[in-house]
Parts: sequence; C-alpha cells; structure tokens
Amino acid sequence: MKINLTKWAAAGALTLTATAAFAGSITQPGETAGLAAGTPLPPGFYFIDTTDWGVRDGQPLGSKTSVGVNIPILAWSTPWKILGARLSFLAATPSVEAGNSASLFNYSEGWYNPAVAGKLTWDLGGGFGFGYAIGGYFRANTPVAHDTNTFFQSFALSYTANGWNLTGNVIWGINDTGVGTTNSISNPNPDYLNVDLTATKRFGKWELGAVAFGSTDLNQPLASVPKQSQFALGGLVGYNFGPLTLQTYLTRDVSESGYGGFDTRIWSRVIIPLGDPFATPAPSSMIHK
Repeated sequence: MKINLTKWAAAGALTLTATAAFAGSITQPGETAGLAAGTPLPPGFYFIDTTDWGVRDGQPLGSKTSVGVNIPILAWSTPWKILGARLSFLAATPSVEAGNSASLFNYSEGWYNPAVAGKLTWDLGGGFGFGYAIGGYFRANTPVAHDTNTFFQSFALSYTANGWNLTGNVIWGINDTGVGTTNSISNPNPDYLNVDLTATKRFGKWELGAVAFGSTDLNQPLASVPKQSQFALGGLVGYNFGPLTLQTYLTRDVSESGYGGFDTRIWSRVIIPLGDPFATPAPSSMIHK
C-alpha cells in the first residue's frame, strides 16, 4: 500500500518549534498546522524542517517587526508500543532572526531554545487517531531565546481517512518561575495555550485546504506586560514528490490583543523519511531445483 508522507511523516513534527521572537508562547503558534499530529508514524526516522517568515505591523506605532524562524526536527518512531500506542521521540534545534523597521540596528539572530519530547499515538480505527506528547524547552542565552525552562504537553485528534486531514492540536505550556532575559529585557514568561487546526484534502499527489491557529497567555507575570492572544486563518498547498513531501501555507491574523499589530506569515515545510535501520529484513526467497 502506498503511504502518503504528509499524512504519516508529518505526524512526527509536534510542538517542538520556536515562537515568534518576544511573544508569549514559547511554542510558535501555528507550528503544527498542516500536520496529522494525532496519526501514528510507521517505525523509522524522519526529518521535518519548517521555515516561516512574517511581518507584524504597528510595533511600535507605524513600524513593522519581521521575524523569521527555522525549525529542524528529527523524529524517531520506535518499534515499541505502550498501552497500544506507538512510542516516538523528537528533538528540535530552532533558530530565529528578528528585526524592526524603526531602527537599522534593531536586528537580532541566534539559536532558539532547544526542545525534546516523547509521544504516544493511538490508532483509534475508522481513520481516527489521538496523540499525546510531553516534553520541554531548555533555557538558552542568546538574543532571541528565553533564559527559562518550559514544560509542555500536547493533545491531538486527527481524522485521516479518504484523503482528509482534519486535525486539532492543543499545546499547553508551563514556564518556570525564573526570570527570563529576552533581548536583555527582564521578562518572566507566561504560561500559554495554543490551538492549531487543519482541514485539508488530498487530490492525487496534491493537498489543498485551510489552516488556522490561536494562542493565548494564561497568566500575567508582570502587571506592566499585557496578556497576549491572537487568531489567524490561512490556506495550504502541498505536493507529494514520493521521496519527500512539501507544504506551503500563508496565514494572517484576524484578531489580536497585546501584540500591537497583525501578523502576516508565509510557511514552508519539507518532510523526508530517513528509513528504519532497525527493521527486520524480509527473508530472501530461494528456489530449489
């Protein structure tokens, strides 16, 4: 049976990426849009790289803030199951660049907080699957990272029968009580809740559909820093080349609070299966005369 790489391989890229610099969520809102996060991966290794770049207007008044993010992820779907769920491990080493049009010298780049996670994914039958991931981001001392640790969990439900990918992925992040330093500004990070949504359909090798995402801060560590929230909508196009799958989607905020402007962002993703070195070789056929 021919396996659709977007349906299977993309399920491994879960909640391990960077946030737009200086935002509330450590997990980037929208990072898992387009992925069947609740679908079990066949055993093996996968490389998933997501790159996005966008501009948020009006921050500060009359200026534009641009943020680019690159998120390489290595996923290992193990041959083991726990309670009927496929066990997977994931690791990410994101990087971020950010600049503001208000100043020619207001530009920063560097490594973002690295992350690791373990994941259990159940095949519920009838095209439905459920995934639970648990992991953390580690503190990093760069101009675009957060000098705090973050614990997160994600809960994903997917329907992938008949060429559909209908997925909702909820990501809940809890930050430690330490004071983070982002761009030399003392800033205790809030806890957060992200929701990434996908509704796409395959037509042969093509994939077309809609994506959406929302995020909100769950608390307000500093009274002087307002709680942030946003909701964005967009469209996705994907193509399965066989050895790899490409996806592109464009999103735009339709509502925001605390960010100072609306974000427009272009995303691209490549998904490459790396094979399973631990697979048991099939027995060779022998013909005896």
